[in-house]
Amino acid sequence: MYKAIKDRIIIRLDESEERILRLPDLHKIRNIGQVVQVGAKVDSVKIGDKVVFHPYDEISLPEKNLVVVREKSLLATITD
Repeated sequence: MYKAIKDRIIIRLDESEERILRLPDLHKIRNIGQVVQVGAKVDSVKIGDKVVFHPYDEISLPEKNLVVVREKSLLATITD
């Protein structure tokens, strides 16, 4: 199990959400997921929130579908 520190957030990517980035080679990227851990200095989201983050600010973790981002890389929260 991983524990987020400082301003880091661990996110489980949502496999059903894919966004197409409009670049010449049309990469498919995943930048939506659910927060599973937050560091002590994070105050904008909590565990369980669904978020959108900047796709090139993530660091993949060895466990499938987990990434780490800094709080400043969050773009939005998603509400139903």
